[in-house]
Amino acid sequence: MSAHSNENENENVESGTTNPTAPSSATPSDGAQNAHGKVISLGEVAVNLTMGVNTIPLPGGFAYSENAGTSIGGSFATLQAAARMGARTEHAGIIGNGPWATMIRQAFDAEGIAHTGQDRLDEDSGLRVLLSDGSPRKTLIAKFGAEAHGSFDSFDEIRPESNDVLHISGNTLTNRTASAVFAFMRREDEHWSDYGGFDENGNPHGHRYQIVINPSGAVIGHVNEQLIETLVLDRPIWTCNKREARAVALRLGIPITDPEPVMVNGSTEATMPELIEGLGEVLKSPVIIRTGASGAWLWEPDEIGSSEGMITHVPAYVTKATHTQSAGGCHTGVLCAMLARGADLEDAVEVANAASSIAVSRADSVTGEPSCPTLSEAKMLIAERMEAERG
Repeated sequence: MSAHSNENENENVESGTTNPTAPSSATPSDGAQNAHGKVISLGEVAVNLTMGVNTIPLPGGFAYSENAGTSIGGSFATLQAAARMGARTEHAGIIGNGPWATMIRQAFDAEGIAHTGQDRLDEDSGLRVLLSDGSPRKTLIAKFGAEAHGSFDSFDEIRPESNDVLHISGNTLTNRTASAVFAFMRREDEHWSDYGGFDENGNPHGHRYQIVINPSGAVIGHVNEQLIETLVLDRPIWTCNKREARAVALRLGIPITDPEPVMVNGSTEATMPELIEGLGEVLKSPVIIRTGASGAWLWEPDEIGSSEGMITHVPAYVTKATHTQSAGGCHTGVLCAMLARGADLEDAVEVANAASSIAVSRADSVTGEPSCPTLSEAKMLIAERMEAERG
């Protein structure tokens, strides 16, 4: 197991934005070394207002809430998890100006996350209202803010370095900020020849840094075709849950078993090899599918851009879950952090599985959000299982 192997400010008067480019001031835990890369997220961050209601009301109806709480949502969970793993973390997305933005900045300061993206002066960050009546699915009402109103040049000052891990969230791919993601990727395309060049088919041999994308199943069908093509050709690491994986397969025209069969014990794992292999062969880059209590599936190509690869199932860690929100952000953040620390992909997934199992066992009592542990806690859980297997 080698899980952790080892001030200029430009103002845009028309858009009301500033571009701070000061270096990260984050102070990571667990003694991250400067030789390790950073985790940089282009994802959107907004405030969540979670309300547990007796019922989801019909139009004109009424519902009462016995509990309600606020938290920071979007890509914050990914950055928070990465920071708790000891990685230097930077939020390159957009933060606004107002009470919601203030809450976001305070949360960043508390976790040692540096904000290196734009600051909009003319509007607040967004708000998401999540209504839960106890059923597995939640009702979401979104008020988009500064995070979703970027322009094509919003990421012009973001310059990942060698060993960095760049995180892209699917929620950033369907609003105005998507133009900034596209411009960023195309700008980076111009430098491909500097670190690997192209093969005979015009595909890049590799990046000087790694890209991790977690698509959102709810929005992947609405992403611009040219942006999807650019992301696929950039050969990122794709990490998603089963629902998101099936949505990506549908968008790319990959044939999969439909409907998904349910085994006698309630498992739907029988089709996982088919699903992940189909995605891997088309995406030609690593694919991770999170499957909750059963762990995660990993497909890795034989070489960059190859449609031939190997499937690995990485088991989960048994835990008593108390969460009602997804632990996907925790898993993705830990994955990014471990890659930035030099871990190989399978080891990074194992640490992410361990951290997620701890996270869902200590969820917030009001919002139901998992609380990601530190790297030392995740490593201790892995060591305990290894000891039990030896015993």
